[in-house]
Amino acid sequence: MGGRVEGCLLSYRRAHPRQGDGAGGALLDRAAASGTISSEPPDPGERHVPTDRRTFLEIAVAGGGVLALGRLPAARTQASNLRILILGGTGFIGPYQVRYALDRGHTVTLFNRGRTNPQLFPDVEKLVGDRASDLSALAGRQWDAVIDNSATDPTWVARSAGMLRDAVGTYLFVSTRSVYFDTTRVPMTVDAPVFSYQNTRVEPGARLPYGLSKALAEEEARKAFGERALIVRPSLIVGPGDLTDRFTYWPVRIERGGEVLAPGDGTDPVQIIDARDCSEWLIRLLEQRASGTYNALGPKTPRSFAELLHGIKAVTTSEATFTWVDTDFLLAQDVQGYREMPVWMPARGGREGFGRFDISREVGLGLTFRPLAVTARDTLEYYHAPPADRQERLRAGISAEREAEVLRLWHARSG
Repeated sequence: MGGRVEGCLLSYRRAHPRQGDGAGGALLDRAAASGTISSEPPDPGERHVPTDRRTFLEIAVAGGGVLALGRLPAARTQASNLRILILGGTGFIGPYQVRYALDRGHTVTLFNRGRTNPQLFPDVEKLVGDRASDLSALAGRQWDAVIDNSATDPTWVARSAGMLRDAVGTYLFVSTRSVYFDTTRVPMTVDAPVFSYQNTRVEPGARLPYGLSKALAEEEARKAFGERALIVRPSLIVGPGDLTDRFTYWPVRIERGGEVLAPGDGTDPVQIIDARDCSEWLIRLLEQRASGTYNALGPKTPRSFAELLHGIKAVTTSEATFTWVDTDFLLAQDVQGYREMPVWMPARGGREGFGRFDISREVGLGLTFRPLAVTARDTLEYYHAPPADRQERLRAGISAEREAEVLRLWHARSG
């Protein structure tokens, strides 16, 4: 393992000696164009995507380096080989889908704007177009299945699904846990209510809320494909390749050591999914000719937030200590879940089921999970891939200064 990682890092450093940071467009727009999704909305303050770690992603995926670590063996599928069209395919989860599908003997075609990581997968057919305005490259072609990674606008799904209705067998739309309007149920299942125009007010001309947009996109897929539509709703997608840092914050912070501000009392449940587990399961669902709606998150039995943090610490040599700070105190200090405290969502106030999904159906259809240790280790290796002076500031999580201030206030109150 070490040799593969070191070789990949050496290739990275030789190819990109002290290259300056670049800047892309808005994170959500980049995600829409290229298939880079985290399934749940980015912080509105995240406006630009530096290129350093993304550049490493390009080399690592192409070379089978650090991003291959922890991957389950991809034995050649027993099902007939599939022709799979991927809308996007070169962002976060897309490359994992491509690699896994190829490993299992399938034929892959990518459709995107050709702007994000165009050098990936030189032997894969690539069609150039635009989800919003130009689908002409798809005309007259046929595939067994399509994976729609990149739609954040329901009109995009209406266009692509409408055009491909008679040319594709299965339409797999990658949605999000954020479609759920009501997360009070314990356990949560796909039957819980989702956002709609009936339960969500949208001002004329305003941008659709993320959850509503994805829920409407699901309906467009079902409208065009009926029982041939396959909808998968991941939770927060994490692991190497993620540029939002909403999971990465914790391995990096814990590795740094010292007193770590930990939210709540440690009992709040957590269900997330490694990008590789999600991507590989999507391919296996297509092999099974699955249809219907499913959630993608885990583990099957939700782990507590304390188990998450201690599990991450176990893959480091850090001597970090955790100070658990009361939820009400954090909220009074405007320290919010999924913002200053990534991954954490207090199981209260209508979010009781947010981290308590029953995924028995999904596990029965082959959803599997890497150990947390693998995800944490690989995430750290990905983060540290560039030289230390080029590692970008984390784009999620409380700042060190603010963390110290909140801990000081907590100790003063408790003492």
